Amino acid sequence: MVRAAYITWAILVTSAAHVSAQTATPAPAWTFDSSVSTYFLPDDGNYAQPRIATDRGWLHLEARVNYEDLDTGSIWFGYNWSSGETVEWALTPMVGGVYGQTDGVAPGYTGSLSWKRIEFYSEGEYVFDADDSADSFFYNWSEVTFVPAEWFRVGLVTQRTRVYETERDIQRGLLVGISYKNLEATTYVFNPDDSKSVVVLSVALSF
Repeated sequence: MVRAAYITWAILVTSAAHVSAQTATPAPAWTFDSSVSTYFLPDDGNYAQPRIATDRGWLHLEARVNYEDLDTGSIWFGYNWSSGETVEWALTPMVGGVYGQTDGVAPGYTGSLSWKRIEFYSEGEYVFDADDSADSFFYNWSEVTFVPAEWFRVGLVTQRTRVYETERDIQRGLLVGISYKNLEATTYVFNPDDSKSVVVLSVALSF
């Protein structure tokens, strides 16, 4: 009986310690980020590029449509790293599966760096085309922005894509963005020196 009481007491103490530890260090909450970017092309049909992502601690999950090609989707799994105080940085290496009009696998990343009112963001992926290796391609989107106010940003943007035909391997442009609480709207103008500029309107929501 004494032994049974001791075992019961040990189990209770262990359980209480476990509950206390859980209370002291609660599990990280899920966060969600979604966006829709609409491309207005001068010679081709316009199209939308929806995206949704969720994070919990180190875990990153994401789904994209019309990023690698039209009528094509991709699903991603990544690992989050971040640190810094004066200079803050974040990096998420990822691996994804691409399916639809283009099929393949893709290692990729998203990353950001911020210092005072200057921010840099980049995302990229290399798609290994499952049907024709000659169609494998590196996609990239990068921004450098100045943030004079919490609700306003301006900057430069570059893009490398094969979703639509373009004479420039790397498209360059300008951006202007405004935000209110967890909602952000940004206008991009690629190749503003060209008579056939590409305009992208993006709306993002995080919660």
